[in-house]
Amino acid sequence: MNYSIIIYIIGMILKIEAVFMALPAITALIYQETSGVAFLITIALCLVIGLPLTRKKPTRKAFYTKEGFVTVALSWIVLSIIGAIPFVISRSIPNPVDALFETVSGFTTTGASILSDVETLPHCMLMWRSFTHWIGGMGVLVFILSLLPLTGGYHMNLMKAESPGPSVSKLAPKVQSTAKILYSIYFVMTVIQILLLLVGGMPLFDSICTAFGTAGTGGFGIKNDSMASYSTYLQVVITVFMILFGVNFNAYFFIITKKFAQAFKMEEVRYYFGIIGIAILIIACNIYHIFGSAAKAFQQAAFQVGSIITTTGYATTDFNTWPEISRTILVLLMFIGACAGSTGGGIKVSRILILCKTVRKELHIFLHPNAVKKIKMDGKAIPHEVVRSTNIFFIVYMLIFASSIFLIAFDDFNLITNFTAVAATFNNIGPGLELVGPTGNFGMFSWFSKLILTFDMLAGRLEIFPLLILFVRDTWKKF
Repeated sequence: MNYSIIIYIIGMILKIEAVFMALPAITALIYQETSGVAFLITIALCLVIGLPLTRKKPTRKAFYTKEGFVTVALSWIVLSIIGAIPFVISRSIPNPVDALFETVSGFTTTGASILSDVETLPHCMLMWRSFTHWIGGMGVLVFILSLLPLTGGYHMNLMKAESPGPSVSKLAPKVQSTAKILYSIYFVMTVIQILLLLVGGMPLFDSICTAFGTAGTGGFGIKNDSMASYSTYLQVVITVFMILFGVNFNAYFFIITKKFAQAFKMEEVRYYFGIIGIAILIIACNIYHIFGSAAKAFQQAAFQVGSIITTTGYATTDFNTWPEISRTILVLLMFIGACAGSTGGGIKVSRILILCKTVRKELHIFLHPNAVKKIKMDGKAIPHEVVRSTNIFFIVYMLIFASSIFLIAFDDFNLITNFTAVAATFNNIGPGLELVGPTGNFGMFSWFSKLILTFDMLAGRLEIFPLLILFVRDTWKKF
């Protein structure tokens, strides 16, 4: 294990988090809020710890997959712990476990909250909550790769460990260039959404926070009713951008470089939009009697389908009261999630496709034992390692999911609440059903259950393995 380089990168994470905290600190200055002092204290803490850790550059450049996974996992844990400190210092969320839950929910773009009245929070705290979504959406280490000229050939191991999906590919010859491309697309799309929200009459502060939550597919609202009080135009803009941020960013790169054939050839993206379209139509028909208008039912169905499949978690209505068919579809969409290479969570459409194609291949082999059949995606054969890792991912996913439901059951809430609470946190969605529905929150869980759900949020965002590898004894051996 190359500890020196891991410590160096964690030091950089702390320094960058100090820079990120300047935004809520400036917000506090604008609104003349004393809570901004909490950010200044935390910034000082980040620099006191981070500067010594990065004073000496590591001499050993060996940085393999193991180091990449450990670095990503530890970086996100440190990022979350430090990010929770302003909530505790300002007494906005005085309980450290609650503050950690809220912060992890922000960075992992989950959007699950323990707060029952977010409108009482100062503007600087609301900005920080929403900004954590934007930071975590693309990944803080991807941000580091886009800015810093790291050398030694270990960029890809960091990107593989942090980027969502069964496999990661470079958009440019250099990983640093790929990171810059990704963040450029991410930034431009965020700015466009802010401008469109402003055109619709949304205040600047609301527009920035909402765009941060949409871009990161996070879902922290700054109002108690989430998005319900905003106009239909604003809800439509948010719907469109939630769905767009759930698309594999490779597709945008192909479109920008005028490789339209490659963009439309992406099988995952086609299925992603197909699933969204079918779900919207079924739910719109199912809830027509509630709204009494086909257009309103379609718009509400589109918002909630877009919010759930992209794991954003915004809400315009209490879908917990919808008919069972609609609720069932929304729960299924929680598991499917968005595309790989997007800011969305869930299992990912690409993994679902690979699993389905694997089943079809096995059935074909049963009928034709001597046949040689390869699993293909976008017309290309999928490497065996990707298929194997997808199968293992799903097995571990189910084990963690089942274990989490069992462990939080000791709080004695009903099964639907527990099941959807784990689904909402593990898939980085936010709201579930029953007590954790759009009008509820996670505050009623015990500190133990909150820590279990916090682990689920981190595991879900980091695609499980980077977090699990911390608990393997051989990880910490020096070779």
